[in-house]
Amino acid sequence: MEEVIRYLSAFILPGLLVLLFTRVTYNRYIGLALTVGLIAASVYKGYTNTFPLIVIDALSLTAGFWLAAKVKQRVLKKT
Repeated sequence: MEEVIRYLSAFILPGLLVLLFTRVTYNRYIGLALTVGLIAASVYKGYTNTFPLIVIDALSLTAGFWLAAKVKQRVLKKT
């Protein structure tokens, strides 16, 4: 059960963190950098200890970065 939670968290949380940091800093590159820093810290501390988890984190980061661009386009279109 613990492994399922790790994989689900790796699939969802990095993308959400990119979106959150992008909304707070108004810059998607800074949001991405902050999230990569958090993931690097978790890898260093040993919480992300397998290669598939790192790959899933990277996919989620990419999806979050892409979604942040789409949200930015939508916001700019409204104004």
